[in-house]
Amino acid sequence: MNELVCLDLPLGDHFVAELRRAWDAGDAVFPLDQRLPRAARQALVESVAPTRIVDAHGSSANAGRPVEPGDALVVATSGSTGQPKAAVLTHEAVRASAVAVHARLGVGPGDTWFACLPPAHVGGLSVVTRSIVTGTRLVTAASFSPEAYASAARDGATHVSLVPTALLRVDPGLYRVIVLGGSRPPSPRPSNCIATYGMTETGSGVIYDGIPLDGVETKVVDGIIHLRCPMLMRCYRDGSSTIDNEGWLRTGDMGSLNDDGTLRVDGREGDLIITGGENVWPEPVEAAIDTHPAVTESCVVGVDDPEWGQAVHAFVVVRGDLTLEALREHVKETLPAHCAPKHLHVVETIPRTALGKPMRRALAGSVG
Repeated sequence: MNELVCLDLPLGDHFVAELRRAWDAGDAVFPLDQRLPRAARQALVESVAPTRIVDAHGSSANAGRPVEPGDALVVATSGSTGQPKAAVLTHEAVRASAVAVHARLGVGPGDTWFACLPPAHVGGLSVVTRSIVTGTRLVTAASFSPEAYASAARDGATHVSLVPTALLRVDPGLYRVIVLGGSRPPSPRPSNCIATYGMTETGSGVIYDGIPLDGVETKVVDGIIHLRCPMLMRCYRDGSSTIDNEGWLRTGDMGSLNDDGTLRVDGREGDLIITGGENVWPEPVEAAIDTHPAVTESCVVGVDDPEWGQAVHAFVVVRGDLTLEALREHVKETLPAHCAPKHLHVVETIPRTALGKPMRRALAGSVG
């Protein structure tokens, strides 16, 4: 029986050793998010059904379900648009991802990855797995901090995966390459920072600065991005799949292919705001808002409105005074008037997933 081993451990040497141990035994690994409250952790474990759980106290059996031969990972999706699913990734998919990423980035024998993102999410876990698969040196930290980031650079780390909010707190020049994922990258950004697009189902990023990795095919059908590549999941843990009979994954993200073949990602299907018959994507509005000198960060959502169908609401963290009218005028300097927010909510923080994605549903639901 091929077991599914739940690693109830923080990122670190113990986590990496247990992942290696499971793979050497022919088993698959399910990393459990250490940030989840007890009830959510229990619910996720019941849903994924591992056959064994490894924590700081040791290993114990669990009444779960085995995996198929060749399965390497079971990874929960971010759950930013609802209940998380769990994608099953094979060893072949993991290796294909590692090889393609290293080929694109030019990673060689003298390079070192720094892993500091949560390993329960594919963006953090893939740094660990590609290091193991390719034999690349790895430095880890239990979580991101500017101090750990600088320390790893002094220890020889050359490559790191970060979320955009972390990039704002560090010196990007300490690393040769910074891979950004999870949410909209800053603009402009340092020349050594690469914006990636991918998801749990693709085993991490598969589009780098709009250009597919080797072996990755893209197409857009009815405005929805589809991907086909050797990195794709086998299926979800419950046996369902969003991959068609020809091997194409329907991502649920909307976008388009530019004339030069690069991919432009507009956002999730459900994120599009239709206000007064006009289409508004949140991210360009957020980018405009974030250039206001009084704004620290922002999130834009659509909320049902009897007059407009949906109204554009801006949730903004500020470092001074900001009025709705001033914000609207600022947005209209670079975007059409229908993109300007009709409502302003000043908040202390923007709720985000562990990989920095704004939790738009939670904010939209908070509007009374």
